Parts: sequence; C-alpha cells; structure tokens
Amino acid sequence: MASADQLINAFTTLLVTIDPPGLAPIFLGLTAGMSRSQRKHVALRGSIIAFIILAVFALFGASVLSVLGISLGAFRIAGGLLLFWIAFEMVFEKRQDRKEKTSNAAITVDHIHNISVFPLAIPLISGPGAISATILIAGSMQGSFERAQLIIVIAASLLLMFLALLIADRLDRFLGVTGRAILTRLLGVILAALATQFVVDGVKATMNISPAL
Repeated sequence: MASADQLINAFTTLLVTIDPPGLAPIFLGLTAGMSRSQRKHVALRGSIIAFIILAVFALFGASVLSVLGISLGAFRIAGGLLLFWIAFEMVFEKRQDRKEKTSNAAITVDHIHNISVFPLAIPLISGPGAISATILIAGSMQGSFERAQLIIVIAASLLLMFLALLIADRLDRFLGVTGRAILTRLLGVILAALATQFVVDGVKATMNISPAL
C-alpha cells in the first residue's frame, strides 16, 4: 500500500505537469464559437482519452522500458531532466507559447471536430511530461494495490482538469494575465523541486542505493 506522502507526491506531480490553469485559456481558443454543451463534450472526451493514455503507461510503462533494456534508474534521470525542462519553461513563460503554437497548428490540420483527441488529449493534457511523470511514479508503486491507487490519483487529477476546462472562461477571467503568470511560475518551481528528486533517486538507483520514492 502506497504511503500518504507517495500519493500526495504523485498527485502534485501529475497536476503540476498537466497544468489546468495554463490549459484553460488555450482550451477557450480551441473551442472558440462552440456552445457550452459542445465545449463540455470536447472537455469530457479529451479528459477520458488522456486518462486512458496515462493509465496504460502507469500499468505497462515499466514493462516497455524493460523490453527496451532501459533501467528504471536511467528513466528516472531522463524523466526528471525532462520535467525540469518543463519547469524551466513554466518559470520563464516558454511553455505557454509552445502550447499555443501546437493548438493553432492542430486547428488548421485536423479541424475543430477532432480537437478533443488532438491536440487536447495529446499532447496538451497527456504530453511527454505527464507520460514521463506517470512512468516514474509507477516505478515506485510495484504492487497491484499500489498501481490501483495510482490509477485513482490519475483519475482525480484528470477530473480536476475536466472541471477546470468546464469553468475555463471564469477561471481565465479570475486569474487574469498577472494571476496566471504568478501561478504558472509558482507551479514551475514546485515541479523543478520534484524533478530534482526524481534525478536524485535515479542516481541512487543506478548506484544500487534504495531511492527515497
């Protein structure tokens, strides 16, 4: 059974990586001209698809790494560095620009009826950072019951993501440009600390020292 600290750490890592406040204004741009019910449908479908993707990686990600001959310690280091880069982008406002470019390109190519799959589910919600974080967290939860707890944590994170998308217009107005910038930077610093812990644990694992997670 996973400890409360492990579950809180997992929930925080996933929530910060998914970044609901950062996605809210982009979601509004993607669904411009849609009715409230249409936006709800897009948000629900995108969240469900993202949950399935992350759940699959939570259950089978370690097995895929094993087949490829990649140790969990090595993936912890690589994943931690990737998450640290995402945190760097959040602190210095690079990630939002990249997400907006991704969303704009997707509207042009796939048209609006496909946005719940691409780019909303992939890569805006379940992007490389969220997938890496999921595999890293799953590596510290080996038992069947612990994996079930992780699935619940993923579901809770994406439920909050869905709720944030439902109130995206109000959330965007409430935060404003300044509030969004402050919150994104704060979450970026938290993610940087979590990413550093992943790297430290990865180094310990490669040196045959029991990791903290």
